[in-house]
Amino acid sequence: MKRGLTIFIACTVVIAAAPFVADNYVVRLCTFLCMYAALALSWNVIGGYAGYPSFSTAGFFGLGAYAGALLQHAGVTPILSWLAATVVVAALAASIGRFILRMKGHYFAIGSLAIVEVLRLVASSWASLTGGGDGLNVPILQGGPDFIGRIFLFSMMAMMIVCFAMTVLVDRTRLGFGLRCIKQNEDAADMVGIDVTSYKTAAFALSAMFCGTIGAIYASWVAYIDPSDAFSSLLSLKVPVMTLLGGPGTVLGPVVGAWIFVILEEIIWAQFLELHRAILGIVIVLLIFALPGGLLGLRPPAWNWRALVGLRNRVPEAR
Repeated sequence: MKRGLTIFIACTVVIAAAPFVADNYVVRLCTFLCMYAALALSWNVIGGYAGYPSFSTAGFFGLGAYAGALLQHAGVTPILSWLAATVVVAALAASIGRFILRMKGHYFAIGSLAIVEVLRLVASSWASLTGGGDGLNVPILQGGPDFIGRIFLFSMMAMMIVCFAMTVLVDRTRLGFGLRCIKQNEDAADMVGIDVTSYKTAAFALSAMFCGTIGAIYASWVAYIDPSDAFSSLLSLKVPVMTLLGGPGTVLGPVVGAWIFVILEEIIWAQFLELHRAILGIVIVLLIFALPGGLLGLRPPAWNWRALVGLRNRVPEAR
């Protein structure tokens, strides 16, 4: 854990230095690294620890984006609109979670995906409020491109740090223990006294809440949103893949998976513009099948030297 925390802090410091030593392209890439790492960490609570395959990330991301944008149109400052969007999404997720979490497995996956489609339909149809299919402009922050780039890089970085801290707390508290028990055997967890419904609802709400905040920040960053972008089903697929790539149910795995995914996507997109999605998909599928426990599941033999020494001491010498 200490080694993982050290690596995370070192990488975060490097990203924080990007605006002062690199161009706008690198700053934009670092912003996406932080954004997707935060989303993967959020999804990890319900998908990694509890083992519920949620595909509702894009729904809560888009809801947060529209909530933040509408509040800014009403004259609310960006930071307050982001916080308010967080509350709105958390309240809705807790309400929905009580019902949808009664389903399991494939039924839950389909139900979570339906949340995205319903919210997208509402955003597309309610033209008087959301602008419908034409989208919605978001007030642009004052300042030049460099200043705005730094503001949103540090905002996404702050969300990544908050989500990382939240994951550490979940991992080390009764909530994390209860979610692991639910993942292993939900009926057995209920029999030993774990409040399964409350634990699952808390995990679902935590996962959705930060997705809403990130969506609100994203809307301010791009200054324009529409239903197809805010409620992109591709986002609901990307985020679980990132977590699976790094290692679900771990603290650092979602961060590692998100960063590798974004960098791979950027490299493949630059080299194979027309086929980048197909090639990226093949690469990710091969990686996940080859590493079912994620990249953090790899343990070189040299890392287990203490166990080997202990084993050697237990084996009697040959005579």
